[in-house]
Amino acid sequence: MCANYLPPSVKEIERLWELRHHTPDLSWPAETWPGYGAPFLSNFDSSSLTLGSFGLVPQWAEPKLARSTYNARAETVGDKPSYRNAWKQRQLCIIPALAIYEPNYETGKAVRWRIERADKQPFGIAGIWERRLKDKGVSRWSFTMLTINADDHPLMQRFHKPEDEKRSVVILDPDAYQGWLQARSEAEARSYLQLFEPELMQASPEPLAPRRK
Repeated sequence: MCANYLPPSVKEIERLWELRHHTPDLSWPAETWPGYGAPFLSNFDSSSLTLGSFGLVPQWAEPKLARSTYNARAETVGDKPSYRNAWKQRQLCIIPALAIYEPNYETGKAVRWRIERADKQPFGIAGIWERRLKDKGVSRWSFTMLTINADDHPLMQRFHKPEDEKRSVVILDPDAYQGWLQARSEAEARSYLQLFEPELMQASPEPLAPRRK
């Protein structure tokens, strides 16, 4: 599960994805948490960035739902009310990231760890999106990251409480970006929901800075 990550800058995203439409007016916080605005690339318009809420907000829900819908389990994404419309409509997206954060309990207490590509380059996370035409601002568009079981993954099994199931976001191979966005069937979309090669990523402790009193 991922509730906290770092999105790249506009220039980094445009360079990586070779976007046709420049988006200089978009801005977002340096670090993203549920409910924050952040960029994503959708199959609605894959030529430019969209700014939306991190946490899926379907038409019938209040924007505050984003605090609990920032990750969607791939096994049940087609069944859960919050996600099933976006999944069944194949509203697929890619969430750009420089790093994701997960809690590591190997010291006996939760320590935030930074997980990033070994080459420090941005990467893309598979997700789904929603659009609320009646809304303005960040909640008009929203997205969630898809997660899969990682109990046997050499890296991702190190995170979250020892007794909890291990989960991982789906980090897409760059060669799969276009195929993921163009998937037309559930079977085709699910073929991209795989764990990344352990050598691709690296992780190290990066605790949250203490809050000022």
